[in-house]
Amino acid sequence: MRHLSDRQQVIAQNIANGDTPGYKARELEAPSFAGMVDANGAGRVARPTVQISSEMRALGARQQSSSAIILDENIVETKPDGNNVTLEEQVLKLGAVQSEFTALTNLYRKQMQLLKTATGRGNG
Repeated sequence: MRHLSDRQQVIAQNIANGDTPGYKARELEAPSFAGMVDANGAGRVARPTVQISSEMRALGARQQSSSAIILDENIVETKPDGNNVTLEEQVLKLGAVQSEFTALTNLYRKQMQLLKTATGRGNG
């Protein structure tokens, strides 16, 4: 879900820069399960994350993204000013992010319902 949120932010930045000369569309590097596991099968050690408090947010602090932003390779056209953002493509990507987020939210909700039922706290 965090990856989808970060991806939505990158797409929004692409749309906002749709008329900026020379701007190149960006995308998030897709998460790879294989990249999370080394050759020995042991999990990789994650870098510690800092949770941003409301006081820190009020001072302008922002949560760091864990995904790498890369240039979008799937571009169909480039404008004469060098900008390669196509509004239609970006809107389609936003739709895909929304549908994936909805699917993940539904899976999470179902998992919580199953856990409640298994512990005897469910409504069924």
